[in-house]
Amino acid sequence: MPGHIGMVCCSAEGAALCYRTICTEGARLLGPHAHPEISMHTPSLADYVACLERGDWRDVGELMLASAHKLAAMGAEFLICPDNTIHGAMAYVEPRSPLPWLHIVDVVAEAAVEGGFRSLALTGTRWLVDSEIYPEKLTPRGLEVVRPTPDERDEINRIIMDELVYGTFKPEAVARLRQVIARLQCEGCDAVILGCTEIPLILSDDNSPLPTLDSTRLLALAALRQAVRS
Repeated sequence: MPGHIGMVCCSAEGAALCYRTICTEGARLLGPHAHPEISMHTPSLADYVACLERGDWRDVGELMLASAHKLAAMGAEFLICPDNTIHGAMAYVEPRSPLPWLHIVDVVAEAAVEGGFRSLALTGTRWLVDSEIYPEKLTPRGLEVVRPTPDERDEINRIIMDELVYGTFKPEAVARLRQVIARLQCEGCDAVILGCTEIPLILSDDNSPLPTLDSTRLLALAALRQAVRS
């Protein structure tokens, strides 16, 4: 039997996309209608946002650990988090976690290397793009991370937090993201990291100026493979 996946969730839309991807792609490996057992837990998104706004990564970690312990009690065998931003707390989480994790940035980094990409545009919340969450794992692999300008970061953050997490998808948001990515393409980027798990709901290889590294679906597929190996 496949392993039991535990999902430490933060925002609803990204978590739902990750969950659906595991379930729908499971049939390719396991047969019609089949997928691994999945348990999910999330506190209120407002609890995470309050911690992020005051820069309290330890309390972000405490929220993640609370979910991790509940998922371990449910029988999960390993954990994933379909939210890029709160991976900034992993230094506090992993040493105390009851279960091992698949780290979303490791999964994206592996896909970038396999794709032969070298210079990666980074999109996501302001907390993510301002941080070293991606550079600290990608730089040792010879991958360059290129960030949007401060004004672009603010606008992308607004789109994510005021629209995407509520399931609001506007053509103007797609156009603005495409504009930012096109500018970063002109700076030499050869792929873009969709570093917010909601961004793949409006942007993909079909409408992006650059090839996309879809962190949500990449994590879901990595979790599926891990579960099948378990």
